[in-house]
Amino acid sequence: MVLNYIWIAFFLIAFVFGIVALLTGDMTIFQKMVDATFDSSKTAFETSLGLTGVLALWLGIMKVGEKAGIVNVLARMLSPFFTKLFPDIPKNHPVMGSIFMNIASNMLGLDNAATPTGLKAMSQMQELNTQKDTATNPMIMFLVLNTSGLTIIPTTILAFRSSYGAAQPTDVFIPILLATTVATLAGIIITAVWQRINIFQPTLFLGLVGLMAFVGIIIWGFGQMDKQTMGTVTSVASNLILMSIIVLFIGAGLMRKINVYDAFIEGAKEGFHTAVRIIPYLVAILVAVGVFRASGAMDLLISGIKWCMEQCGLNTDFVGALPTAFMKPLSGSGARGLMLEAMKSYGPDSFVGRLSCIFQGSTDTTFYILAVYFGSIGVRYTRHAVACGLLADLAGVIAAIAVCYIFF
Repeated sequence: MVLNYIWIAFFLIAFVFGIVALLTGDMTIFQKMVDATFDSSKTAFETSLGLTGVLALWLGIMKVGEKAGIVNVLARMLSPFFTKLFPDIPKNHPVMGSIFMNIASNMLGLDNAATPTGLKAMSQMQELNTQKDTATNPMIMFLVLNTSGLTIIPTTILAFRSSYGAAQPTDVFIPILLATTVATLAGIIITAVWQRINIFQPTLFLGLVGLMAFVGIIIWGFGQMDKQTMGTVTSVASNLILMSIIVLFIGAGLMRKINVYDAFIEGAKEGFHTAVRIIPYLVAILVAVGVFRASGAMDLLISGIKWCMEQCGLNTDFVGALPTAFMKPLSGSGARGLMLEAMKSYGPDSFVGRLSCIFQGSTDTTFYILAVYFGSIGVRYTRHAVACGLLADLAGVIAAIAVCYIFF
């Protein structure tokens, strides 16, 4: 229901702003808004079309791993921790393996693998759902983990900074890692409190502490490298892990004497059908965001925040990067464009340029994820998913601003 009201609000607010702009002399405002609906619809279809091949590939690989028993092995290994974080999922259920694959892919910045494994996990959780149109607690916790966007290798952002001529493209690496870790921990804690999960259970608490320790080691390790070495290590590690997963699953299937090819085709067919199912949900959310942005409502919001900060006598250096922060929950490509625009306008080594990059890396596209993941399984009532996801985003934004002031 929350997503329903937010979707309606995008159009109503955009229309009001359009009327105001028209009355003040902008005769092209509604043309811009209508153009945005067509452009966003096209983008939604092209996005889904682009996902088709990737979904077919990775759901095919996941099906091979499932039949070879790899997913079940992962589920058993992670069961002690995940059964505390997802108490409504039966112990050793195969979905635990899919959840791990998704989280690991996100952490490594492997978006092409993260989305298919995430959709597979949602499909498996839906099998346990007794109310098919309503989100369950495990679904919401899983989506918050996705929307908080824990990423330890922000390869794309570092590549963009390098292409824009940053003196040290990797200088935002540690700030991004710190901000995204805060967002993830905040998301887990907020959702756990909402769902009455005790995060101080020994297994769960130690798991979270272990996660923070792992992130700390990564920060320390990459902190010892120069930018060229870091770029090489991240590229090699990401691609090596991807190919290792594919070979491991195929090898396990061969050892178990299953028909690997047929298993892959079976999973790939699921990927095609999933890509088709999410088209209406993508069109809905991207068109609403496009109209809202074209109306000028977001620009006015940014100006209002800057004015309030100035009246309070506070530093307003961060305001120039806020468009990226506000756009990120709505549209990944939109936020990326605003990040690049900030680096072009202010410079890649400016405070605003760096903060835009940290915003881009600290959270994920909340509404896109909710639309795609819930849309793929036909869930209409999202319960507290939107609230928890946006609160995690807010924690990430605040952390990003604080970290940027500390480092730069």
